[in-house]
Amino acid sequence: MSEEARQAEVTALQAALAAEHAAVYGYGVVGGRIDERRRAEARTAYDAHRARRDALVRAVRDLGAAPVAASAAYELPFPVGDGTAAVRLAARLEERLAGVYSDLVRAATGARRADAAGALRETAVRAVRWSGQSVAFPGLAERSGDRTDERTGAAGTTATATASAASATAPARR
Repeated sequence: MSEEARQAEVTALQAALAAEHAAVYGYGVVGGRIDERRRAEARTAYDAHRARRDALVRAVRDLGAAPVAASAAYELPFPVGDGTAAVRLAARLEERLAGVYSDLVRAATGARRADAAGALRETAVRAVRWSGQSVAFPGLAERSGDRTDERTGAAGTTATATASAASATAPARR
C-alpha cells in the first residue's frame, strides 16, 4: 500500500471513528427520550455503535496512528425533548454515519473495505427502520439529496466549542 493510500485510509478511519463517538453520545440522548416500545431497538443500536467505535480504534492503531478522541459533549442538530424527536435523531445519526462509511469503503481495501461495507449496510438499514424512508444510494449525499451543513458533523452532532477546544489541546491517547 502506498503512503498516500495508507493516509487516505487513516483519514477515512478517523472520520468514521469521530462519527461513531458522536453516535454513541447521540444514542445516549435517544435512550433517555425514546418511548418504551422502541427502547430495545435504541439499546441495540447503541451497543452496535460502541462495538464499531472500539473496532475503529483498533484499526487506526493498527495503521500506526493515534485514534481521534471523543469530545466531552456534542451539540445536537435540533432539540430532542420527546420520543418523536428521539426517533428523528436516531434516523439522522444513522443517515450521517452512512455517508462516513461510504467514504471509508472508497478509501479502504481488503478486509477493512468489507467491514466498512458491512457498517454502511447496517447504518442504512437502521436509518430506514428509524425514519420509515429509504434512499437509492445510502451514504451518497449527492444521490440522496441529503446535504450535511458545515456546522454539523457526520453523525449529526457537533462537538461543543468547549469540547472541541479541549480535545484539540488534549494529548493523544494510546
